[in-house]
Amino acid sequence: QLQLVESGGGLVQPGGSLRLSCAVSGFRFRYYDIAWFRQAPGKEREGVSCVNSWGGSTNYADSVKGRFTISRDDAKNAVYLQMNSLRPEDTAVYYCAADKDLRATCTMMKSEYDYWGQGTQVTVSS
Repeated sequence: QLQLVESGGGLVQPGGSLRLSCAVSGFRFRYYDIAWFRQAPGKEREGVSCVNSWGGSTNYADSVKGRFTISRDDAKNAVYLQMNSLRPEDTAVYYCAADKDLRATCTMMKSEYDYWGQGTQVTVSS
């Protein structure tokens, strides 16, 4: 059983940056793929980025490629999402999630994720 806690959200102006953190408790963290999802009001939850269990594979939604970077630190049981050049359309609640199935590459299908955090609000506005 894993528990995930997100932090680092807040209010930022367009063009600004934020770094989200996902702290994971529970054993065998390093065997899980981790993803970031987001959900804006009135919209479906969508995949933003993911990193597989050995950190060699990452994936990004087209809307964030070149602006967001995902990373993981297995020694700290943590995953990070560095978000640069933020836009108003990035405003959403951001969730981290863990997938216990071993895969060659991580997936951003939310149905494949077994454990979820409570979310952290990111608001991009002037």
